[in-house]
Amino acid sequence: MALKTEEMVLNMGPQHPSTHGVLRLELELEGELVLNVRPHLGYLHRCFEKHCEAMTYPQVIPYVDRLDYLAAMSNELTYAITCEKLMNIQVPERVEYIRVIMVELQRIASHLVALGTFGLDIGAFTPFLYCFIDREKILSLFELTCGARMLYNYIWIGGLSHDLHPDFIRLAKEFVQYFKPHVAELNNLLSYNKIFIERTANVGVLPLEAAINYNITGPSLRGSGIKWDLRKNDPYSIYDKFDFDIPVGKGTFGQVGDCWDRYFVRVVEMEQSLRIIEQALEQIPEGDVTSALPKRVKPPEGTVYARTENPKGELGFFIVSNGSLNPYRVKVKPPSFVNLTVLGELCKGCFISDVIAILGSIDIVMGEVDR
Repeated sequence: MALKTEEMVLNMGPQHPSTHGVLRLELELEGELVLNVRPHLGYLHRCFEKHCEAMTYPQVIPYVDRLDYLAAMSNELTYAITCEKLMNIQVPERVEYIRVIMVELQRIASHLVALGTFGLDIGAFTPFLYCFIDREKILSLFELTCGARMLYNYIWIGGLSHDLHPDFIRLAKEFVQYFKPHVAELNNLLSYNKIFIERTANVGVLPLEAAINYNITGPSLRGSGIKWDLRKNDPYSIYDKFDFDIPVGKGTFGQVGDCWDRYFVRVVEMEQSLRIIEQALEQIPEGDVTSALPKRVKPPEGTVYARTENPKGELGFFIVSNGSLNPYRVKVKPPSFVNLTVLGELCKGCFISDVIAILGSIDIVMGEVDR
């Protein structure tokens, strides 16, 4: 006799800690089996794009910080590059080096949160503490530089708010040497843990074709096996001066593009960021970081789009200028919003507990989803 089951709708979040912020997931279930997942937004609407119309171009930077608040430096760089492209501003070489150092430190800090909370989502508490201890050291470097630990307003249109602290380069070099062995420690603690592998391998497999069709970017795309990174494929700033690799998913413990692959790409990316930081610290030239700052930011009429490789994927800004001090229109393409669209596809046929693992492997921040 066949067992009769009924479908059930279950709400997960926004109070659930594993939904990574104020996100409500509507799950259609048959027992423990997930038939469909629909993300519902609207709990953190910040009106970012509308706010920009009432702000001058420099005043937008603190709002940009609050999109992906775990990667504020990276957001600032994208916005600054977009405005500089619109105004045809060439920044000094020292500014470019400092920007690269900052955003690569930010990439490591963002990935440490992603990896620590991912382990926490599926029951591993200790790696979370280890990751946050290391992240605090990066935040201390940021605090030394601009006085803030999370929201910085440091990368300005045409340069930086001010130069590095005299001790920064020495302390940054010390951090690089300190952190190198800690990546291997994380692998021993979490990456190759038997329970962690069983919870993530062959779970939430994202085939490459589906990733491309959904316009997935960042580690979630590279986890599916393709080397696509704007720092290499569409170079900006001075990334073409540095030697580093683009890690991709290889299906080490299961199929290519599973949760473990997406996780491990971020682990290896931290090592590559250390390589970039090391080279930049050795090559950084002298110079004035404020020499190209415009006295008044008033771009000509026109439109511009620029994009960068943020920790979570491709971040792009489209700006429409009408020649005034305020942008006429600012449109942002955030990686978290785009990457979240594939969640329903990944969760079909999995179990409820897998939904948490899959969502954690995408690494979203609701500040740039519900913007």
